[in-house]
Amino acid sequence: MYHILQKAHSGWAYLVLILLLVATINAFMGKSAQRNFEPKDRKISLFALIAAHLQLVFGLILYFVSPLGMASMGQMSDASLRLTSLEHPLINIIAIVLITVGWSKHKKTEDSQAKFKSIMMGYGIGLLLILSRIPWSLWF
Repeated sequence: MYHILQKAHSGWAYLVLILLLVATINAFMGKSAQRNFEPKDRKISLFALIAAHLQLVFGLILYFVSPLGMASMGQMSDASLRLTSLEHPLINIIAIVLITVGWSKHKKTEDSQAKFKSIMMGYGIGLLLILSRIPWSLWF
């Protein structure tokens, strides 16, 4: 089960990164073009939000069944072990929180430019945080 979940977490990550990038670019383009926030903009952002939350669920389950998870917490001098057991989960949880805050803030406003700005900021910073803590050596 561990290997299946690990493959799902790794494979789903590509979709999450693409959707977050598309949602961030869409919000940037909408803000810079001063256009109205339309249902397609909402759907793009919502799909990215859902994909990111599913990735979080995969990651949390994987963390607790993984031999690299909780068991390696005392070995923080090893950089790659620290990345996979502490930095990656912690920073990505913070990123998902920021993405969720961006989504929540956009729902509370009526102004299209404010909607685009909250999506652009929340999703953009979340995407940068996620990219900063991906264990690239395990991906390639």
